[in-house]
Amino acid sequence: MKTVLTALAVMVLGLRAVAPVQGQGSEWERLNSEAMSLYEQGRYDRAIVAANRALQAAEQALGPDHPGVATSLSILAGLYRTLDRYEQAEALYRRSLAIREKALGPDHLETATSLNDLAGLYRVQGRHTQAELLYKRSLAIREKALGPEAPDVATSLNNLAVLYSNLGRYSQAEPLYQRSLAIREKALGPDSPDVARSLHNLAVLYHSQGQLARAEAFLGRSLAIREKALGPDHPDVATSLENMAALLRESGRDSAADALAKRAAAIRALQRRAEK
Repeated sequence: MKTVLTALAVMVLGLRAVAPVQGQGSEWERLNSEAMSLYEQGRYDRAIVAANRALQAAEQALGPDHPGVATSLSILAGLYRTLDRYEQAEALYRRSLAIREKALGPDHLETATSLNDLAGLYRVQGRHTQAELLYKRSLAIREKALGPEAPDVATSLNNLAVLYSNLGRYSQAEPLYQRSLAIREKALGPDSPDVARSLHNLAVLYHSQGQLARAEAFLGRSLAIREKALGPDHPDVATSLENMAALLRESGRDSAADALAKRAAAIRALQRRAEK
Protein backbone atom coordinates (compact mmCIF):
# COMPACT_ATOMS: atom_id res chain seq x y z
CA MET A 1 0.00 0.00 0.00
CA LYS A 2 1.31 3.42 -0.93
CA THR A 3 1.98 5.67 2.04
CA VAL A 4 0.61 9.21 2.06
CA LEU A 5 3.01 11.78 3.48
CA THR A 6 1.92 15.34 4.14
CA ALA A 7 3.87 18.49 3.29
CA LEU A 8 4.11 21.16 5.97
CA ALA A 9 3.00 24.72 5.33
CA VAL A 10 3.82 27.51 7.77
CA MET A 11 1.07 29.38 9.54
CA VAL A 12 1.99 32.41 11.64
CA LEU A 13 -0.46 32.46 14.51
CA GLY A 14 -0.32 36.23 14.61
CA LEU A 15 1.84 37.25 17.54
CA ARG A 16 3.99 40.15 16.44
CA ALA A 17 5.65 42.92 18.35
CA VAL A 18 3.23 45.82 18.53
CA ALA A 19 4.21 48.99 20.31
CA PRO A 20 2.14 49.75 23.42
CA VAL A 21 -0.06 52.82 23.17
CA GLN A 22 0.60 55.11 26.13
CA GLY A 23 0.95 52.10 28.42
CA GLN A 24 -2.50 50.81 27.57
CA GLY A 25 -1.43 47.72 25.67
CA SER A 26 -0.09 45.66 28.56
CA GLU A 27 -3.28 43.68 29.26
CA TRP A 28 -4.01 42.62 25.68
CA GLU A 29 -0.35 41.85 25.06
CA ARG A 30 -0.25 39.68 28.17
CA LEU A 31 -3.40 37.85 27.07
CA ASN A 32 -2.01 37.38 23.56
CA SER A 33 1.10 35.80 25.05
CA GLU A 34 -1.03 33.61 27.30
CA ALA A 35 -3.08 32.46 24.30
CA MET A 36 0.10 31.62 22.37
CA SER A 37 1.54 29.68 25.32
CA LEU A 38 -1.66 27.66 25.72
CA TYR A 39 -1.69 26.97 21.97
CA GLU A 40 1.86 25.65 22.08
CA GLN A 41 0.81 23.34 24.93
CA GLY A 42 -2.10 22.03 22.86
CA ARG A 43 -4.66 23.47 25.27
CA TYR A 44 -6.76 24.97 22.53
CA ASP A 45 -10.03 25.62 24.37
CA ARG A 46 -8.28 27.65 27.05
CA ALA A 47 -6.22 29.40 24.38
CA ILE A 48 -9.41 30.54 22.63
CA VAL A 49 -10.75 31.99 25.89
CA ALA A 50 -7.52 33.95 26.39
CA ALA A 51 -7.46 35.09 22.75
CA ASN A 52 -11.05 36.34 22.93
CA ARG A 53 -10.21 38.27 26.09
CA ALA A 54 -7.13 39.70 24.36
CA LEU A 55 -9.22 40.83 21.40
CA GLN A 56 -11.75 42.55 23.67
CA ALA A 57 -8.98 44.26 25.64
CA ALA A 58 -7.24 45.42 22.44
CA GLU A 59 -10.44 46.85 20.97
CA GLN A 60 -11.16 48.68 24.20
CA ALA A 61 -7.62 50.03 24.62
CA LEU A 62 -6.75 50.78 20.98
CA GLY A 63 -9.97 51.10 19.03
CA PRO A 64 -11.41 48.65 16.48
CA ASP A 65 -9.14 49.61 13.56
CA HIS A 66 -5.72 49.52 15.20
CA PRO A 67 -3.01 47.11 13.95
CA GLY A 68 -2.83 45.69 17.47
CA VAL A 69 -6.42 44.54 17.09
CA ALA A 70 -5.41 42.85 13.81
CA THR A 71 -2.78 40.90 15.77
CA SER A 72 -5.36 39.62 18.24
CA LEU A 73 -7.73 38.78 15.39
CA SER A 74 -5.04 36.74 13.67
CA ILE A 75 -4.20 34.80 16.82
CA LEU A 76 -7.84 33.92 17.41
CA ALA A 77 -8.31 33.03 13.72
CA GLY A 78 -5.31 30.71 13.85
CA LEU A 79 -6.79 28.91 16.83
CA TYR A 80 -10.12 28.43 15.07
CA ARG A 81 -8.29 27.14 12.00
CA THR A 82 -6.43 24.62 14.14
CA LEU A 83 -9.79 23.31 15.35
CA ASP A 84 -11.20 23.22 11.78
CA ARG A 85 -13.65 26.02 12.56
CA TYR A 86 -12.97 27.53 9.17
CA GLU A 87 -15.93 29.88 8.84
CA GLN A 88 -15.06 31.66 12.07
CA ALA A 89 -11.38 31.73 11.15
CA GLU A 90 -12.04 33.26 7.73
CA ALA A 91 -14.11 36.13 9.11
CA LEU A 92 -11.36 37.03 11.59
CA TYR A 93 -8.54 36.68 9.05
CA ARG A 94 -10.40 38.89 6.58
CA ARG A 95 -11.02 41.57 9.21
CA SER A 96 -7.35 41.44 10.27
CA LEU A 97 -6.26 41.83 6.64
CA ALA A 98 -8.61 44.76 6.08
CA ILE A 99 -7.27 46.57 9.16
CA ARG A 100 -3.67 46.07 8.12
CA GLU A 101 -4.24 47.12 4.52
CA LYS A 102 -5.96 50.32 5.66
CA ALA A 103 -3.73 51.21 8.61
CA LEU A 104 -0.35 50.01 7.32
CA GLY A 105 -0.77 49.86 3.56
CA PRO A 106 -1.14 47.08 0.97
CA ASP A 107 2.63 46.48 0.75
CA HIS A 108 3.38 46.23 4.48
CA LEU A 109 4.94 43.09 5.89
CA GLU A 110 2.07 42.62 8.33
CA THR A 111 -0.28 42.70 5.36
CA ALA A 112 1.85 39.96 3.79
CA THR A 113 1.44 37.90 6.96
CA SER A 114 -2.35 38.24 6.79
CA LEU A 115 -2.33 37.28 3.12
CA ASN A 116 -0.22 34.21 3.90
CA ASP A 117 -2.50 33.07 6.71
CA LEU A 118 -5.71 33.59 4.74
CA ALA A 119 -4.14 31.74 1.80
CA GLY A 120 -3.35 28.84 4.11
CA LEU A 121 -6.96 28.67 5.22
CA TYR A 122 -8.14 28.63 1.60
CA ARG A 123 -5.63 25.89 0.81
CA VAL A 124 -6.92 23.51 3.46
CA GLN A 125 -10.47 24.25 2.30
CA GLY A 126 -9.58 23.33 -1.27
CA ARG A 127 -10.04 26.89 -2.55
CA HIS A 128 -6.87 26.60 -4.56
CA THR A 129 -7.21 29.50 -6.98
CA GLN A 130 -7.81 31.98 -4.16
CA ALA A 131 -4.97 30.49 -2.14
CA GLU A 132 -2.52 30.78 -5.03
CA LEU A 133 -3.36 34.43 -5.63
CA LEU A 134 -2.87 35.37 -1.97
CA TYR A 135 0.34 33.35 -1.60
CA LYS A 136 1.76 35.12 -4.65
CA ARG A 137 0.79 38.55 -3.26
CA SER A 138 2.42 37.73 0.06
CA LEU A 139 5.58 36.51 -1.69
CA ALA A 140 5.82 39.64 -3.85
CA ILE A 141 5.51 41.93 -0.82
CA ARG A 142 8.18 40.05 1.11
CA GLU A 143 10.62 39.91 -1.80
CA LYS A 144 10.24 43.65 -2.37
CA ALA A 145 10.51 44.64 1.28
CA LEU A 146 13.12 42.14 2.49
CA GLY A 147 15.06 41.03 -0.55
CA PRO A 148 15.09 37.64 -2.28
CA GLU A 149 17.06 35.76 0.40
CA ALA A 150 15.11 36.58 3.57
CA PRO A 151 13.70 33.77 5.75
CA ASP A 152 10.16 35.14 5.36
CA VAL A 153 10.59 34.86 1.59
CA ALA A 154 11.56 31.23 2.13
CA THR A 155 8.32 30.74 4.07
CA SER A 156 6.25 32.15 1.21
CA LEU A 157 8.09 29.99 -1.31
CA ASN A 158 7.54 26.92 0.84
CA ASN A 159 3.82 27.57 1.24
CA LEU A 160 3.24 28.17 -2.45
CA ALA A 161 5.18 24.98 -3.17
CA VAL A 162 2.98 23.03 -0.74
CA LEU A 163 -0.06 24.20 -2.69
CA TYR A 164 1.46 23.15 -6.03
CA SER A 165 2.57 19.81 -4.59
CA ASN A 166 -0.91 19.12 -3.26
CA LEU A 167 -2.27 19.80 -6.74
CA GLY A 168 0.23 17.45 -8.38
CA ARG A 169 2.04 20.37 -10.04
CA TYR A 170 5.40 18.91 -9.07
CA SER A 171 7.49 20.66 -11.70
CA GLN A 172 6.38 24.01 -10.25
CA ALA A 173 6.72 22.92 -6.62
CA GLU A 174 10.26 21.52 -6.72
CA PRO A 175 12.18 24.69 -7.67
CA LEU A 176 10.28 26.66 -5.03
CA TYR A 177 11.12 24.08 -2.36
CA GLN A 178 14.76 24.05 -3.49
CA ARG A 179 15.00 27.82 -3.37
CA SER A 180 13.33 27.90 0.06
CA LEU A 181 15.81 25.30 1.33
CA ALA A 182 18.80 27.23 -0.03
CA ILE A 183 17.64 30.46 1.62
CA ARG A 184 17.09 28.76 4.95
CA GLU A 185 20.43 26.97 4.93
CA LYS A 186 22.23 30.23 4.17
CA ALA A 187 20.25 32.50 6.51
CA LEU A 188 19.56 30.14 9.41
CA GLY A 189 22.28 27.51 9.18
CA PRO A 190 22.14 23.86 8.13
CA ASP A 191 20.82 22.66 11.50
CA SER A 192 17.77 24.93 11.75
CA PRO A 193 14.33 23.35 12.31
CA ASP A 194 13.15 25.39 9.32
CA VAL A 195 15.74 23.61 7.18
CA ALA A 196 14.33 20.34 8.51
CA ARG A 197 10.86 21.43 7.36
CA SER A 198 12.16 22.14 3.86
CA LEU A 199 13.88 18.77 3.71
CA HIS A 200 10.70 17.07 4.89
CA ASN A 201 8.64 18.76 2.19
CA LEU A 202 11.09 17.81 -0.53
CA ALA A 203 10.90 14.23 0.75
CA VAL A 204 7.11 14.34 0.42
CA LEU A 205 7.47 15.67 -3.12
CA TYR A 206 9.89 12.93 -4.14
CA HIS A 207 7.75 10.27 -2.49
CA SER A 208 4.73 11.48 -4.46
CA GLN A 209 6.73 10.93 -7.64
CA GLY A 210 7.84 7.44 -6.63
CA GLN A 211 11.44 8.45 -5.88
CA LEU A 212 11.57 6.45 -2.64
CA ALA A 213 15.34 6.38 -2.12
CA ARG A 214 15.57 10.13 -2.54
CA ALA A 215 12.59 10.66 -0.23
CA GLU A 216 14.19 8.47 2.43
CA ALA A 217 17.46 10.40 2.25
CA PHE A 218 15.72 13.75 2.75
CA LEU A 219 13.52 12.41 5.57
CA GLY A 220 16.64 11.05 7.25
CA ARG A 221 18.35 14.44 7.12
CA SER A 222 15.22 16.14 8.44
CA LEU A 223 14.98 13.70 11.35
CA ALA A 224 18.65 14.15 12.28
CA ILE A 225 18.30 17.94 12.38
CA ARG A 226 15.16 17.78 14.51
CA GLU A 227 16.73 15.40 17.02
CA LYS A 228 19.76 17.66 17.35
CA ALA A 229 17.93 21.00 17.40
CA LEU A 230 14.77 20.08 19.31
CA GLY A 231 15.77 17.09 21.41
CA PRO A 232 14.85 13.41 21.08
CA ASP A 233 11.39 13.74 22.67
CA HIS A 234 10.01 16.68 20.68
CA PRO A 235 6.67 16.18 18.85
CA ASP A 236 8.31 17.15 15.54
CA VAL A 237 10.78 14.31 16.04
CA ALA A 238 7.82 11.98 16.50
CA THR A 239 6.37 13.24 13.21
CA SER A 240 9.64 12.52 11.41
CA LEU A 241 9.86 9.06 12.98
CA GLU A 242 6.29 8.26 11.94
CA ASN A 243 6.94 9.36 8.38
CA MET A 244 10.18 7.43 8.13
CA ALA A 245 8.51 4.34 9.59
CA ALA A 246 5.73 4.57 7.00
CA LEU A 247 8.27 4.93 4.19
CA LEU A 248 10.33 1.96 5.42
CA ARG A 249 7.21 -0.16 5.71
CA GLU A 250 6.29 0.72 2.15
CA SER A 251 9.65 -0.62 0.98
CA GLY A 252 9.25 -3.84 2.95
CA ARG A 253 11.54 -3.08 5.90
CA ASP A 254 8.98 -3.83 8.58
CA SER A 255 11.40 -4.53 11.43
CA ALA A 256 13.15 -1.16 11.10
CA ALA A 257 9.79 0.54 10.66
CA ASP A 258 8.45 -1.05 13.85
CA ALA A 259 11.41 0.27 15.86
CA LEU A 260 10.85 3.85 14.66
CA ALA A 261 7.10 3.64 15.18
CA LYS A 262 7.70 2.45 18.75
CA ARG A 263 9.92 5.45 19.45
CA ALA A 264 7.33 7.79 17.98
CA ALA A 265 4.55 6.26 20.09
CA ALA A 266 6.63 6.78 23.24
CA ILE A 267 7.13 10.46 22.40
CA ARG A 268 3.40 10.90 21.75
CA ALA A 269 2.63 9.30 25.12
CA LEU A 270 4.99 11.75 26.86
CA GLN A 271 3.30 14.61 25.02
CA ARG A 272 -0.17 13.53 26.12
CA ARG A 273 0.95 13.31 29.75
CA ALA A 274 2.50 16.77 29.56
CA GLU A 275 -0.72 18.27 28.19
CA LYS A 276 -2.84 17.00 31.11
